[in-house]
Amino acid sequence: MKKVFLFLVAISISAATFAQTKWTVDPMHSFVNFSVKHMGISFVDGAFTKFDGAVEASKVDLTDAKINFTVDVNSIDTRVEPRNNHLKSDDFFNAAQFPTMTFVSSSFKKLSGNKYELAGKLTIRDVTKDVKFAVVYGGTAKDQQGNLKAGFGATTTINRLDYNIKYDPTGMGVAKDVTISLNLEFAQAK
Repeated sequence: MKKVFLFLVAISISAATFAQTKWTVDPMHSFVNFSVKHMGISFVDGAFTKFDGAVEASKVDLTDAKINFTVDVNSIDTRVEPRNNHLKSDDFFNAAQFPTMTFVSSSFKKLSGNKYELAGKLTIRDVTKDVKFAVVYGGTAKDQQGNLKAGFGATTTINRLDYNIKYDPTGMGVAKDVTISLNLEFAQAK
């Protein structure tokens, strides 16, 4: 009977461990990138270097995950300072008035294997739209300090004109579609 009691206590502790797990983004091992076609012949790539995010889930397969993510628009980097400044202007992001972009998830569905679909609300400037990301879950591993990490890759394409980014509405110089790609590593909160 004592063994059964100890077994039930161990199961209860294990269940409590997974009851609600919070993960926070590890900015040292995460990247927020974008790519947009230029003049119909090439691409301009860029990144945002300051961001924050969290995942909360109680299911091991993460299908109940709630994901929040914030990007500092002023951290935009295309490796060309005049272009960075133009992107921060009212022609594009208007970083002075709208300094952050946000994403709040509404669902995280497992499709098959390590492939998921993440749906939610993306806010850029003063516009919020529904978006879906194709996600590849890289799994979990412990780092050298024993911290549990989880890795994800996520991609989507948005139409920048949907977010009141009015520069070049024809899309001849700067394409309308922007591909967003995220390589994210999260650390399990202790």
